[in-house]
Amino acid sequence: MSFAFLLRPQLPAYTCRACLLRLSRASRRPISSKTAKDQKVNTALPTSPARTRFAPSPTGYLHLGSLRTALFNYLLAKRTGGQFLLRIEDTDQKRTIPDAEQRLFQDLQWAGLEWDEGPEVGGPYGPYKQSERSTIYKEHAQKLLDSGNAYRCFCSAERLNNLAEHRHKLGLATDYDRTCASTPEEESEDRAHKGESHTIRLKVPDQYPTYKDLIYGTFRPLKKRGHVTETSFEDPILLKSDGLPTYHLANVVDDHLMKITHVIRGSEWMPSTPKHIAMYSAFGWTAPEFAHVGLLVDEKGNKLSKRNFDTDITAFKEMEIFPETLTNFAALLGWSHKEKSDVMDLAALIQNFSLKFTKGNTTVTFGKMHFLQRKHALLRAQAGGPKLDEITDNVARLLTSPDSPYPDWRKVVHSSPEPYITQIIRVDAENYTNANEFLYRNAFFFTPLRRSLSTPSTTPEDIPKRAHMLADISKEDWQKENLMQKVHEIIDGREQGKEGSKDVYHYMRMALTGQEKGMRIYDVMLILGRRETLARLGVD
Repeated sequence: MSFAFLLRPQLPAYTCRACLLRLSRASRRPISSKTAKDQKVNTALPTSPARTRFAPSPTGYLHLGSLRTALFNYLLAKRTGGQFLLRIEDTDQKRTIPDAEQRLFQDLQWAGLEWDEGPEVGGPYGPYKQSERSTIYKEHAQKLLDSGNAYRCFCSAERLNNLAEHRHKLGLATDYDRTCASTPEEESEDRAHKGESHTIRLKVPDQYPTYKDLIYGTFRPLKKRGHVTETSFEDPILLKSDGLPTYHLANVVDDHLMKITHVIRGSEWMPSTPKHIAMYSAFGWTAPEFAHVGLLVDEKGNKLSKRNFDTDITAFKEMEIFPETLTNFAALLGWSHKEKSDVMDLAALIQNFSLKFTKGNTTVTFGKMHFLQRKHALLRAQAGGPKLDEITDNVARLLTSPDSPYPDWRKVVHSSPEPYITQIIRVDAENYTNANEFLYRNAFFFTPLRRSLSTPSTTPEDIPKRAHMLADISKEDWQKENLMQKVHEIIDGREQGKEGSKDVYHYMRMALTGQEKGMRIYDVMLILGRRETLARLGVD
């Protein structure tokens, strides 16, 4: 199966009909042994430092899909000792959201994706905002005019619309007919000089060049098929009538001037890549390596949207998802590795990164993210330090807030809540997802609980009495080893002996936590402390 077939159902709405037709034909083409060989890819890392970039538009906020794109480019640069650039593609001023640019900076920094060159950092190939590079684009459009690889198009919007409608009725791709390509150079110059509205189009070759995608292998565009009476050409506009560049021109010029060696981007840009390759050729430049990663889709195969949780990064922050959890989760969407565990922080992702991407789209299910959150919570608890303190502070802030769901917590916690909370986190970190869920799961630690409310009616009468033996342990000796020894004495002293141990543990768990299941009972006793433990067991 050719890779074009894999991508065809997910092509973006703005893809031209010519691209759709070409990829549709490619999907029906039988694969020869030569074609199959072309699809083999080399997943080896480049032998020299890679320069990669993330080029978002401030027309929206950073979401899961764009974070993944940024992350893959970041990991490749860092894995090879190269540089990761941030470039803001802000030429579409009408759709720009006022705070989107600053939010992009904040969200990337929150995720740990610090850029080596770009806004707020600088670098040798700036400016790194396209709105500040208009002169550069005009100069390069003029170079293509001078070399004969581009031409001015003076056609009105009305003519272009009529042409598109005419071709559409014939069942043809709505491409341009190159009417203006034959305009004499002097006439073109004169009309432009007089201020006549026009665009600049790339004069594409009759056959697009072959290129090799790092994920899908060799892409060979089909030979163009003509029409008996109609001629058309996929000559993309480079410079719009307002003098601003299109994505095609700005993207190619910027990547070349910024010395980008590798471009990892979404598969929706795949139909545009032959145009970009043709433009590199027209300039006489070497194109970077391209890797097109599949789309993120839900379980029904639909592209992620706000309705199915492809929302901006703020939502994950509000859920208290750790940065290392989200980058870990995003990295696993369409990338595979040889490690035994999927749990990796950013440093581990860099160390293990390769170009082993999966072909086709990736289904997103968020159960994996919550699994990773618990694993990273455990790592934070084991490591201690600021990241553990952050969890503690979040829980303490919720617990002590005026609208705390546990207003009587002070009756249980008789000192500052932070050390108490940290104790619980260290024991229960493998179940931690966020502060609210943590408090709910461990509510018995923050709510007074008495024996009359939690002792099972089926508890043998001698167990509550024998549980009083725990009072023999002093406050100074209230340690795990001593608690275990005393509980064993309670069990051994009963007529049933060890055969009745289950009843003893069940009684203690219910008396101390009010729950059938939960963390180890000795950990509960240690965290509650001697005073609260004995009170819950009815020992005055």
